[in-house]
Amino acid sequence: MTTQLAVKILIAGGFGAGKTTLVNTVSEIQTLRTEEALTSQGVGVDDTSGVEQKTTTTVAMDFGRITLRDGLVLYVFGTPGQKRFWFMWDELALGSLGAVVVADTRRLADSFSSIDFFERRGMPFIVGINRFDGAPEPDIEAIRSALDLEPHVPVISCDARHKDSVKQVLITLVEHVLGTKQRQRTPAY
Repeated sequence: MTTQLAVKILIAGGFGAGKTTLVNTVSEIQTLRTEEALTSQGVGVDDTSGVEQKTTTTVAMDFGRITLRDGLVLYVFGTPGQKRFWFMWDELALGSLGAVVVADTRRLADSFSSIDFFERRGMPFIVGINRFDGAPEPDIEAIRSALDLEPHVPVISCDARHKDSVKQVLITLVEHVLGTKQRQRTPAY
């Protein structure tokens, strides 16, 4: 009998940034999604500026799985992006190795809450700048500066619709987590 090691990561970010798409793109199983239609009751509550074409929203989480090798599985949990569902984040963060903050350059300020959440908890995270059709190629250093990130936090460009791009995001997160653990073990002289 093979021992199974499960590693949990979070995918967070603002409303409409591409979290559900990212989880769905990389999952080897049919993604568990808790999406509901946007309704007139959300008018004035949910800010849809910049994502007016969006018709659904995640109300609890997205869940996907990736088998990295025999006995090693990565569980990917996507958080809801709207403020009214943030109460879910604390539960989803329990036991997580690290997180990806998916950022949309059209609504970059929506990333601050996710970044603050992980910084306050001391959880390693990276920022994945999701490329949308028609959006300019992101200036990584300008975005790093705008988000006021520490120099050790990786920021990479990605496309949540493309599996290879999402895999690179996850590889970058795992490498960052391993590097963070190594820095914590290395004594300062």
